[in-house]
Amino acid sequence: MNISDVVAAAREAGVKLIRFEYCDVSGVARAKSVHVSQLEHKLLEGVSLSRAQMSLNLLDKLIHIEGMEPVGEIRLVPDPATFTVLPWVPASASVLCDQFDHDRLDWGACPRSYLKAMIARADALGFRVQASFENEYYLATEKDGEFLPFDVPTHAPVTSSIGHDLNASLMVDSVDALVAQGISVEQSINEYGAGQHEISIRHSDALRAADNQMKFRDTIRGVALNHGLYASFAPKPYPDQIGSGAHLHFSLWDADGKSLLYEKGAERGLSKLGRHFIAGVVEHLPALVALTVPSYNSYRRLQPSAWASATTAWGFDNKEAALRVCSPFFQREEQSYNVEFKASDASANPYLSLGAIIACGIDGIERELEPGEPTEHDPARLTVEERERGNVRELPTSMGEALTHLEADSFLLGTLGDLLSRCYLAVRRSENETFAAEDLEFELRNHFYKF
Repeated sequence: MNISDVVAAAREAGVKLIRFEYCDVSGVARAKSVHVSQLEHKLLEGVSLSRAQMSLNLLDKLIHIEGMEPVGEIRLVPDPATFTVLPWVPASASVLCDQFDHDRLDWGACPRSYLKAMIARADALGFRVQASFENEYYLATEKDGEFLPFDVPTHAPVTSSIGHDLNASLMVDSVDALVAQGISVEQSINEYGAGQHEISIRHSDALRAADNQMKFRDTIRGVALNHGLYASFAPKPYPDQIGSGAHLHFSLWDADGKSLLYEKGAERGLSKLGRHFIAGVVEHLPALVALTVPSYNSYRRLQPSAWASATTAWGFDNKEAALRVCSPFFQREEQSYNVEFKASDASANPYLSLGAIIACGIDGIERELEPGEPTEHDPARLTVEERERGNVRELPTSMGEALTHLEADSFLLGTLGDLLSRCYLAVRRSENETFAAEDLEFELRNHFYKF
């Protein structure tokens, strides 16, 4: 869609307010709304945003960062292709934005521009990434300031027909709202936790996959509100329940649509290039998790033997591995061959998360790294020798530890650039310090409804 197409579509749909949306480094979706009468020129020139706005942390506290002081402005410039009418609210639509300086270039701290830069690096090597985020989330009611899982005490069995009956209306409304925005839904299930759900959407090119993640979270939260419920994407909103991930599925393709991840005749179908890509991710994984499972609450989920991954292990259909090479479907082997990255949750900025994974994979390809032996068992049960053969290391167990690994990884930090890396570390360290000084109730309350 071009600018005139967007303006015409907005007027035809009776839209009055259009959200110019972006994601900050804390994973929070933020937006400014423009009236339809101003839409045409704002689609071109963008909306003003203080440079300091990107220094907000999860608790809405401004963190002092040189180059992000409350002096000077940038522009939220929308991508017209991301325009969608919002089905759950009246007369509203949204567009997703890049952050540009006055020269119409990335000002140095635009997460969406970072992902675009990593996509360009992949293009230069002759491959493109297809991806999709697979989200789990909790649905809750609010009573006396407390969020309660909506189906307690009559919690339905996981993936049960009972659970589908209890949630039928909400599931259909959620799916319809996603489809109305051009997002293809593949599965919808009730998950293990009380009031926990999962919806899988179809893969797309890397930039659209991150855009879809933004729209997915907005849609699920909005539709849930219309049903009198709150949808939480927090990684571990209830300590006694299973955590919620946003597993990232990815595959590699050439310009002609041929899979570069799958190779017929290779061991279990995994190509040499695929092994190098996985090896790059494994190599940087202790630092990478600071971007893919980045919140203080994330590390309550990232535990051994919890189907969430607590090590750098990779393997074939291993649900405990950080990277699971998924078994392909009958007669669709090449088309369905993909890798599931499990050390991922919805507290991440999807542009930074996916961009960083691509960057690490590229490093593995360029250095022709090998990932070690695939892990055939739960990593928690491996012998010392098996761990060494598989290059299996423990992942960080806290937000602070992950940030220390990121700060020490000169390659990954370097891909972010000076301003974005300084911003990310300062904002996230401020969150870590605050949450570490507070109790569990403070942590849960301030993660439940932020992402």
